[in-house]
Amino acid sequence: MQARIYTDNDANPSAIKPGPVAIIGYGSQGRAHARNLRDSGHDVIVGARAGGRAEAAAKGDGFAVMSPAEAAKAASLIALLTPDMSHAEVYTRDIAPNMSAGDALLVAHGFSIHYGQIQPAKDVDVILVAPKGPGDLVRREYERGAGVPSLFAVWQDASGKARDKALAYCAGNGGTAGGAIETTFAEETETDLFGEQAVLCGGASELVIAGYETLVEAGYQPEVAYFECLHELKLIVDLMYEGGLAKMHSFISETAKYGDLVSGPRVINAETRERMREVLRDIQTGSFARDWVLENQAGKPRYAALLREDLDQPIEHTGERLRARMGWLQPGANAGQA
Repeated sequence: MQARIYTDNDANPSAIKPGPVAIIGYGSQGRAHARNLRDSGHDVIVGARAGGRAEAAAKGDGFAVMSPAEAAKAASLIALLTPDMSHAEVYTRDIAPNMSAGDALLVAHGFSIHYGQIQPAKDVDVILVAPKGPGDLVRREYERGAGVPSLFAVWQDASGKARDKALAYCAGNGGTAGGAIETTFAEETETDLFGEQAVLCGGASELVIAGYETLVEAGYQPEVAYFECLHELKLIVDLMYEGGLAKMHSFISETAKYGDLVSGPRVINAETRERMREVLRDIQTGSFARDWVLENQAGKPRYAALLREDLDQPIEHTGERLRARMGWLQPGANAGQA
């Protein structure tokens, strides 16, 4: 069954008025949400630590800035947009003691709610609005009168108006202009984690590395292997992003197309899919979440070691040398372009 696409006509902006809406976490998403909501006519305040970069940035953008606790107390809707692993601390210390019955807590990713890192009081609404793009794109699309497609969901409806609040916030952020899809906290969280781990980050990077190493081990030059397995990946991803498999097939050669059709299933096969199912089961059962929470509590030693190892691979050193000669990738290369 196809999902319904919600538009501006489905949202009632007054559901989150008169406000104010508090944005806690003024990073990429937080800054975009705050400015978009303000430009949509909502009263927005920012909660940030005194003396920090977030406070300076928010004040520079013209927002009233106060401590996270003060912002939570003043607001009727609190958008918690700090990193996932900080949610429990920020919520417990700053937000929970300052929420009133009927207020709404909003997150842009369901991890902390879905896995029980936060357990909100029963008399507040808990909602989710997740733009499907980075903060700078969310802002750019809003500024041009469009929007980035978004997901929205309700975890807890204490007021009877939680869904209206989620749609209103989504609209104020440009999400209903781009097209919004209703989901659940479980679906948003589990699919997001799976996509990152099995395809977008973990899967794609491991496929690139394996391809590079296969060519180098066979005696081909590392530089040539880099071009074929990493550099040109952007060309293919851009085509699929713009027009799906159909556009990719319409732009690649007949030889490449035939190779895709006959050899792709030899690499990504039944065994690969079973490994993907294992990844998904770890996400669904909470095993991955427990590991990640414990890793953070321990100071992230395994994470740090794995990251160092990942960034010290031969493909990274080859790429660094080659990219230094690609003028279009250097800082300021596109300055002044329309």
